Amino acid sequence: MATNATYTVTGMTCGGCAGKVTGQVEQIPGVLDVDVDLAAGEITLTSESDISDASVKQAVEKAGYKLASA
Repeated sequence: MATNATYTVTGMTCGGCAGKVTGQVEQIPGVLDVDVDLAAGEITLTSESDISDASVKQAVEKAGYKLASA
């Protein structure tokens, strides 16, 4: 069963930013889809199972951005 998780990402301001984040997050094993909402500064992941927050944080940081603190 697919699951969804939403994260707030700081620093995304354009389509290029969204593309960088999407490209990195899509590489996490189990991620099926990444939806970016630039206006809200959020990404929503659809995955096969729960993805660890640490994996998402690492991918977002590799793209050059940061997850907002929960």
